[in-house]
Order: sequence, then structure tokens, then C-alpha cells
Amino acid sequence: MSTPRFAALLRAAALVSAVALLPVTTAGLAAVDAQSGPEFGKLLAVYQRIKASYVEPVDDDKLLKGAIDGMLASLDPHSSYLDARDFENLRTQTDGAYGGLGLSVTMDDGAVKVIAPTRESPADRAGLKPGDFITHLDGKLIYGGTLDEAVDKMRGEPGKPIRLTIFRPGRDEPFDVTITREIIDLKPVDFEVKDNVGIITVASFSADVGNDVTAAMKGIRAKLGGKNPAGIVLDLRQNPGGLLDEAVTLSDAFLDKGAIVSQRGRYARDNESYAAQPGDIARGIPIVVLIDAGSASASEIVAGALQDQRRALVMGERSFGKGSVQTLLPLTRSTALKLTTARYYTPKGRSVQEGGIEPDITVPQISDPDIRARAARTFRESDLRGHLINEVDLDDKALESDKTQDPRFKMSVEELKAKGIDDFQLYYALKTIRNTAPGVLMAQKR
Repeated sequence: MSTPRFAALLRAAALVSAVALLPVTTAGLAAVDAQSGPEFGKLLAVYQRIKASYVEPVDDDKLLKGAIDGMLASLDPHSSYLDARDFENLRTQTDGAYGGLGLSVTMDDGAVKVIAPTRESPADRAGLKPGDFITHLDGKLIYGGTLDEAVDKMRGEPGKPIRLTIFRPGRDEPFDVTITREIIDLKPVDFEVKDNVGIITVASFSADVGNDVTAAMKGIRAKLGGKNPAGIVLDLRQNPGGLLDEAVTLSDAFLDKGAIVSQRGRYARDNESYAAQPGDIARGIPIVVLIDAGSASASEIVAGALQDQRRALVMGERSFGKGSVQTLLPLTRSTALKLTTARYYTPKGRSVQEGGIEPDITVPQISDPDIRARAARTFRESDLRGHLINEVDLDDKALESDKTQDPRFKMSVEELKAKGIDDFQLYYALKTIRNTAPGVLMAQKR
């Protein structure tokens, strides 16, 4: 990666799942205790023993990368070392296109777990769901390999199929799904109008999302002959996050004033706050924000800001709970650390870490035939090994409350289908807006 491209990426990658950029300073270097010298001696001794005695010759780069990865893995799930290849993947996630399936995945105890499929991607159309485990690719076991190896195999030339073996919690047997790779063009914002209500879906917070949402609002009015819709549903379900600046811009679009988000770190230089500027593109009409367990990071910033500022009613399920800030710290011309440096907070000072955003109205996705099994096995930030602990002692039972069946929602999948309802959460949000007089919606569930 060239130096200009590297610098441009650093400027652009103010990610909430890899957020703000801060300089490496001598203060940080001074934090290394002189007494750590003997411990570094142990590391060197292990390196020398491996080089001298391992059954096969070992490449230095492999050993050093393993040592770095081990140090970072001992901190939290979101700190990592980025080589040139990782930077290219980061660039793709925030501004680009690639040939593949359209899947966000993570490693869970040696197994590849689906975080979320990209909306309208081959993986989404094939029915893959968050929490699915991918055990084989084209019949070859991938358990125990690296995440990079699995991602490389799933990406590839558009038009070529690949067979995935899926283990889905709640089902007795694994099953195979054959998916044909396509160009995954990252178009994160979509909109439509249903029964005089505008629906804006944001799949990720990549470049220009804030402007795209403003354009979507204009598109909704154009479909309604220049008139305002009765309300807006902002759908952030299964949105894993992205650029901090875009989360701030999107929040600001619907707010006239007040705080949006703040971040606090170990040092004063890590602290920052963001506030809204005058101008609400929705002109005060009711807004419902839809979230679920896959809504993370930047999605939680938007939901928390609109909720705390009493601008929107948040509906759905408790969000993922990733409330930490990662900083890209350059090491060389093509490598860097993605290091957790701060936590972020909603306008009312709530930390999202672990607890996530609690919806004003909890609405389960009862149109999902696997809802019970999936709810019992839903994973969030609090389930990740080594996650940061929230400063406030959270009640574990409260974090598990949405994994129990809600007696208010009893309709079966078949009954919903008979009524033409294939997305109950969206249906409920639309119904709420239609049945609520202007000015009353914001007073609910406060």
C-alpha cells in the first residue's frame, strides 16, 4: 500500500468499530514501565528456543505476528494488528466493492460465526442468519483455521458458486447452502414508502451515509408529491456499525440541537464530544428507530442520540452493546494497531458497553420461524471473551431478559403469513406511526 493511500485511509477510517485517529505520543511510550524489561527478556528467550529447537524452521514474520496478535488478544476482542492486507479489507468495508457472498463474520472459539449478512446480498437471499456457524466450505472443514483463511475462500470471482455447511443453533442437523458469488457493491442506504410512511434502511455506516440518508428523505418526499410522510422508520437492524463521522452526521440530520455522543478515554486527549447543528431534515415528524441484537457501534450511537434527545421512539430488541472506541495507530508505512482507547456515551451519559441500547418498546421478530432457538443463543458484546466491562455493574438477568418469550406477541409465523406479514417488527413500527397522532409518539414509554 502506498504512503498517500495509507494516509488517506487513516484519515477516512474514523470507525466506531475502529474509530477516531490519534497520534502516537511520547506520553504513551513513557507509560512502558522500566520494570517490564525482564518480561521482554522472557519473550526473547521463547523466540530463541523456538528458532533453535522447533521441529521445522519457522519464519520470523510468523513468530513476531503471532506474538503481537497474542498481546492484543489478551486485551479485548476489538484490538488487533493490521498488516497491508488487513488495511485493504478495512478500505473495502468502508468504501468499495468486492467479489463475495456479503457476510460479516467473526471467530468464536475456532469456529466461523456469522455476525450478519449484508442486505440483499447472496448470503442474505440464501437465508443465512446472525449466529449461524460455518463449518465447511465446499466440503472442507474450516474449524481451527484462521478467520482470514475462511474469508479468502468465501471471496472470489463473481459467478462462481461455493457450498457452505451451516450449523444453526436450534436445529438438529447441519445443512448445506450453495451460494454464487457476486460483486458486493456497498450501497448502505435504501428507502421506500409504505402507506404514507417513509422507510429508510441503513445497512452500514460507510462513506457518505449521512448524505445518502438526506437524499433518501428527499426521495421519499418526491414519491409523495412533495409532501411530508406521516412519519419515518429508520431501520438499523443488523447494522454492525462503521464510520463515527457518518453516525454523527446521520444523527445531526434529525436533530436541531443538543449532544449526539461523547467519548472518554484514559487520557484527556482521548476525550471528545459531538453536538447537533440546527436543521431537522424530517421537519419534526415522528420517527421510529428499529434495532436488534445485530445493531452495533455506530448504530447504537444514532439510536442512543435520538432516544436521549426524545426525537425518536426506539423499537425492536436490545442492541449489541459495543460501546468502545478503537484508534488506528500507525507503526510503519503499511501497518498499524487498531487499539481500544476510549468508551463512548449517549447524550445522557449512558455507556453502551455491554448493556447496549434498550428499546422504548420491545418487539420480538415473531415472523422468524427460528425465533425461540435463536433468541436463546443470541450473542452480544457481553458474550465475547475478554470484552471491556461497563463501569456500572450491570444486572446479568436484565441483559438476558429479551431471550425469554414475550406473552404479548403470540401470533404464529403461519398466522402472520396469512395476513401478509413477513417482517413483524417493521409492521409494528408502521402501525405505531399510523395509529399515533403527531406529538404523541415522543411521549410514549418515557
